[in-house]
Parts: sequence; C-alpha cells; structure tokens
Amino acid sequence: MLDNYFMLKGRASEALYNQIAKGAPIYDFHCHLSARDIYEDKEFKDIASLWLGYDHYKWRAMRYAGIPEKCITGNSDGLTKFKMWAKTCERLAGSPLYHWANMELKSCFGINEFLKESNAEEIFYLCSSIIKSSKLSPVKMIEKFNVRLICTTDDPADSLAYHKRLNTEGKYGFMVFPTFRPDRALNILKEDFTGYIEKLSESSGVKIESYEDIINALKSRIQYFRQIGCVLADHSLESMSYFAADTPEVERIFSKRLGGEILTNEEAEKYKGCTLKILASEYRKAGLAMQLHIGALRNVNETMHMKAGADAGFDIMNDFCIAEPLVRLLDDMDRSEGLPKTILYSLNSKDNLVLSSLCHCYTEDGIPGKVQFGAAWWFNDHKEGIREHLSSIANQGMLAYFVGMLTDSRSFLSYVRHDYFRRILCSFIGELVDNGEFDKDEEILKELVEGICFRNIQNYLGL
Repeated sequence: MLDNYFMLKGRASEALYNQIAKGAPIYDFHCHLSARDIYEDKEFKDIASLWLGYDHYKWRAMRYAGIPEKCITGNSDGLTKFKMWAKTCERLAGSPLYHWANMELKSCFGINEFLKESNAEEIFYLCSSIIKSSKLSPVKMIEKFNVRLICTTDDPADSLAYHKRLNTEGKYGFMVFPTFRPDRALNILKEDFTGYIEKLSESSGVKIESYEDIINALKSRIQYFRQIGCVLADHSLESMSYFAADTPEVERIFSKRLGGEILTNEEAEKYKGCTLKILASEYRKAGLAMQLHIGALRNVNETMHMKAGADAGFDIMNDFCIAEPLVRLLDDMDRSEGLPKTILYSLNSKDNLVLSSLCHCYTEDGIPGKVQFGAAWWFNDHKEGIREHLSSIANQGMLAYFVGMLTDSRSFLSYVRHDYFRRILCSFIGELVDNGEFDKDEEILKELVEGICFRNIQNYLGL
C-alpha cells in the first residue's frame, strides 16, 4: 500500500522524508495551469473530467491498451471513461501513472484501495460525492498541498488579465506568476508565423515591419510580464543547430519571410539563434531566469494530430546531438555578457551526463548553480528517470544547489508529483548516509534536503 514508507529505503531515508521533506512548501515554477481557472476557482465537476479532460499521459496509455477514442477524448460519459482508465491503470506495473493516480486518490480523497476495473464505479461515485460535498476547487487543491508559487506558461501576446487580477487583489496566500514563452515568435517556418506577428504587433503596440520591430515588440512584452511578477522565460527547442549570424543577415531573413519567400532550415536556425541570444540578454537585464526545454519531437502521428490536435499524446523524445550546438549558443551569450541564470532540460536521458557536466562551465561570482540541469522532464519523471537524473548531477555536478522538482502539468491534483520526487530524493540521499558514503550530520542534511525541496528555487528566482 502507498503508506508512509512508500519508496523510502532505510532509516535515514525515512527520517529525511518525515522530518524535512514531507511538510515542505511547494514552489511549482513550471506548469501549464490556467490563471483563469485559479482566479475563477470553479468547483470540479467529477473525477473523470478532472483526471481525463486534458491528461495526455493517461490518453497515451489508454490508446495503447486498445481503448476506443470515444472513451478517451470522445463523447462517452464520465463514468465510462473512468472505468476505461481504471482498466488501463490496473495493468500499469512499474509506471509512474500507477503511482500518481493512486497517490492522488489517497491524498486528495482518502481512498486507500488501489484503483482497478472492479472498484472503478464505487471510487467514481465516492470521489464525485467528495468533490460535491467538499466543494473541491483549484484553490482548495493549491492550499491543501501548501503551494507557495505557481509559474504558468504564457505567450508574449497574452493579456495576462487573470494574472493581474490575482496579483492585484491578493485574495490568496500563494503567488501566480506568468512565464514568458515566445516560441511562436521564434518558429519562423511555421505556417501561422505571419498571422502571429500581427497578433504580437497588436498586443505590444509596435508595428512590426522589420526585425528591429519584432525585437522591440518582444522587449516591450518582457517588461510588461515583469511588471506582473514574471521571474522566468521558457523556450521549447525542438531542433538544436546553432549558426552564428549578425543582425543584418537576420534582418534579411525576417524580411524574406514577411515577403512570403521560402526559407531554408539554416536560415530559420540563424533567425532563432540570433533572436534567442538577444532575448537572453534582455532576460538578464530584467532579472529573469531562462529555461530551455530541448528535444521534443511533436505530433508524430499526423492522422491523429488532425483529429485530436496538439498536446494530445502523440509527441515523443528526439535523439539529436546537443552538446556542440548548445555550447556554441551558451558561449555566444556568455561572451557578450548576456547569459542569464539558465535551466536546461532534455527530453532524452542520453543527455544527462552532457548537461550535468556542462553546467559547471558557466559560473558567476555570488550565484550558486547559475546554470542548472533541470528536473527529469516528461518521459523521464519516473522512479528510474529521477534517480538517474539525481545520480548524474551528484556525479558530475553539485546536488546541493539543484533547484528541484516541478509538475509540468495541467492538473491541479498533480502536486503529488512533488511528494513522489521527494520520496525518491530522500531515498537517494538516505542510502548514501546508510552506506557510509555521506556524513549523517543532521544540520547539513536538513540544509541539503530543504534546499532541493524549496529553498534553492526561492534563492535562484530572488523570491
């Protein structure tokens, strides 16, 4: 059963978890929650809509189990979808989905049984009853898990109306900050690029007719985001080629695209790299940390992409080489004194040693862990993936300054992933202590565990 000793190995692990990590506050500095949903704080409808309305992790598993699409994203009723998920879940031996689902049932609804097809209907109605009687809502979940910070993911053209309301009205005891994610402004080969430029022009008040104009528009939006509490920028790098290019060359590339001409992949990479370098410098000036999410290969099944849309469970990890182009990008930023605090994530665990060793090459006086190897991401946030990630940092880097876990989720129940991570973290460190590989000094251990759970990210973001 998922008891207090779940995933904890040895006395030191149990002590670290129960005395330090278990009750620590959560700073969820990267997620895909909606500020509007938080502000409006509407009660959840039922467990099916809460669990299956947008969770592509579960959708992927259900499809692989042969569940009909109508029972996944289609028009089947909530109970039917929930039963189909339970039928899938009971077979997910070794999967984090099995752990997360049952941890959520226990921590949010007090259910101690493992979910399976035979008890699905009973659990569905019990959860729905609890949702109705307790009036469960986004804010109740946030407060229940002691969440202090939520950083959403937002386009530069967004109005941030609900972030403004949340931060101005101050109704709650937690912070909700936007994160500046200008992917659409960098993806110059996308079909909707010129249409997006018009949208960005409108939101920024800058008429965009040249490369200088789009840079000025993005600078303006960075300042706008900063005024509303933004402390992070984020980028999805779905390719990793870096070609140094000067501004005049990129100006010509941008003008070609606005004129309807076809660009080469190299021209697109030059535009992206140059723009990212300029933005990094602006982030540094504004005090924003930069996140680079590297290696997603999206929408690999075009037929299902057309039916279900993006973020529906048809993305995988890519396997291109990242070391040389990433170093060239970061080094160009650093040589121009424009490298901000940076968190690097790779979707492919083959890059673990590359990223954990790279971070030590870019340091700055007074900033512990300026460049970070970010949390095990997406396809890697399972038990083995997290342990391998921690081991890579410990072996090649410095675990004490790691900024810790995030949910990267669209679900208000997914804060159990922080608990899942903390159990694995405490087991990892506890085993070192029990094996005599690390000092059992209580003060040092407390500082280490608290740091990774929440204090390091507090300091890193200047909160």
